[in-house]
Amino acid sequence: MKKLVALLLLISALSFNAPVYRADEGMWTFDNPPLKHWKKRYHFEPTAAWLENVRLASVRLNDGGSGGFVSPDGLLVTNQHVASGQLQKVSTKTKDYTKDGFYAPTNAEELKCPDLECNVLVSYENVTERVQSAVTSGATDKQASAQRKAVMAQIEKESTQQTGLKSDVISFYSGGEYWLYRHKKYTDIRLVFAAEEQIAFFGGDYDNFTYPRYDLDVAFFRAYENDRPARTPHYFKWSATGPVDGEFVLASGSPGSTARLLTVAQLAYQREVGNPLQKQVWTARLNALQEYAKGGEEQARQAGAGIRSFNNSLKRLVGQQEGLLNPRMFAKKEAEEQALKDELAKKPDLQKLYAPAWQSIAAAYAQLPAMANRLAFSTLAASRLGDIAAKLVRYAEEMQKPNEQRYDEFRDSRLESFKFAVLSPAPIYPQMEEVLLTAWLAEGLKTLGANDPFIKAALQGATPAEAARRAIQGTQLAEVKARKALLEGGADAIAKSTDPLIVMARNVEPIIRELRAWNEEKILNVEASAGEKLAKARFAVYGKSVPPDANFNLRLSYGRVLGYEEDTTLVPFKTTFYGLYDRAESFNEKPPYDLPERYRAGRTKLALATPLNFVYSADTIGGNSGSPVINRNAELVGLNFDSNIQKLSNRYWYIEEEEGSRAVAVHSAGILEALRQLYHTPALVKELMGR
Repeated sequence: MKKLVALLLLISALSFNAPVYRADEGMWTFDNPPLKHWKKRYHFEPTAAWLENVRLASVRLNDGGSGGFVSPDGLLVTNQHVASGQLQKVSTKTKDYTKDGFYAPTNAEELKCPDLECNVLVSYENVTERVQSAVTSGATDKQASAQRKAVMAQIEKESTQQTGLKSDVISFYSGGEYWLYRHKKYTDIRLVFAAEEQIAFFGGDYDNFTYPRYDLDVAFFRAYENDRPARTPHYFKWSATGPVDGEFVLASGSPGSTARLLTVAQLAYQREVGNPLQKQVWTARLNALQEYAKGGEEQARQAGAGIRSFNNSLKRLVGQQEGLLNPRMFAKKEAEEQALKDELAKKPDLQKLYAPAWQSIAAAYAQLPAMANRLAFSTLAASRLGDIAAKLVRYAEEMQKPNEQRYDEFRDSRLESFKFAVLSPAPIYPQMEEVLLTAWLAEGLKTLGANDPFIKAALQGATPAEAARRAIQGTQLAEVKARKALLEGGADAIAKSTDPLIVMARNVEPIIRELRAWNEEKILNVEASAGEKLAKARFAVYGKSVPPDANFNLRLSYGRVLGYEEDTTLVPFKTTFYGLYDRAESFNEKPPYDLPERYRAGRTKLALATPLNFVYSADTIGGNSGSPVINRNAELVGLNFDSNIQKLSNRYWYIEEEEGSRAVAVHSAGILEALRQLYHTPALVKELMGR
């Protein structure tokens, strides 16, 4: 019945040819939360102080996830799978914290992470008028882009100098708005606790993007300042009981990327070229890691985080592509675009200004398929060492330019984070690097051909294996001191370096720059100018009733804790520890349904009816992993970690609640029960409960 209702709603939307605001749709910026809707639908009226506390308690992690402070002493919570990269980096051959988990009973035992950066959105300011007015009348797309970038760099530099905060000018609504976001940055982050991967990812890839789930996907870090736990007066209080069925909840996090405002021409490109190419790229890298992992237990440990990440990304990509291939869903996007065109047609002055934007984007994207393979494979970033070498070479050249003329990633406001990442002391495994670079160059050779400029420059007449062996075995870049010397030596040091990986990066850099220039001029600059026009068209017709696409900046999503119908059965809103043990025993604990030893031994200690996971209807996507799920009192009731398979195509559109689209979270009561009964973490529990 619910699916029939959803279908009728869709038909209604298509019939009226106008966007329909869906019940719990949207990843909303803090400057424009849907206050009227909250009040009308949920009788929820947050104060300005409530919103400020949630914003300042929310954390974005540079490893690609979200989190939140849960004590006034810098303690923050996120997912184990978000923490897995750092777990791998602090592990050794004899101490595998990804496999075995970790707990530090005291501050002195907390492990410092080599390159984890956490950001808190301290303030934001609308700078749209200043950015857009910098574009002169009659400017070409290329000139307009340069003018926008110059003023954005100037705004960022002024803000950084005035406040000392990390300052970024960010585009929203495809260029319809520009906001200056100021973040407080923490770079001394220490590991406090992490569950074992086997319980955090129970069921493995089979259960990934499914529900019911039984995962304790949780980890805790602590932010430090001046070698002391940071003072974080804004934090989420921990709910000992968690949410109940039907309860209104919100998720505060940094969703990675959506593409809901793309034109039909852009979506068609993703369907026909972009997504299949992305699948090829990720599959090639995954296959290389899996082959390396066959070498032994230590190789499997080194490659584990990457394998899990690529498997997750590929499964999500398949779901997204299936959505684009669904004629009913694609017709919905076509109808929405036509509805906007029809509204503009009623206003000749607006149509003259904005309607040509669709043709501009379509013409630009018509050129992209012929260049797509070159753009995808002309890079050394598949190898961490290759990526470092390329960045050092690029940095040396960009730093010779004025701030406003550099690539975005080398603007003054971003250099500190850039250096922090490049000089990371995280371990590098040369044998794995060689395998990855070999496989990447081989895939590039197969795809692009031997006469491709990038392939010729990278291989210099050698085979992929020979070129990778020479570069990786001869490089010194695995040593931080070698990277630092090149970084500080600048253009002269880079030009004179005989390091074979630097030499390879120097050889390919002109080709990469040429391709980047083509992409910027033919695609990105056109998108920026046309996107601004389409945004203004939407604003003129619909206002700001729809949020901007996600871009890994802080957003609020909301909905209800709610089960759903699937085919002819009902799916409950929660799972329990009972279900965990039943699923393990149903498979005779055959991997990936085997339990960590502490769960086998501690079964009788647990209150098995305690909720473990739950689903809720908020609009989330990748990047929301680790987002605190909070109630109307801003208490943490859960931790977002996944979604079900019905939700996978929500990159391109919102999937209705009635169609079973759900986010999946770890229940706060389940986390607390495990910490108390299985992990014996009295200090951590005491801090969480504010005692």
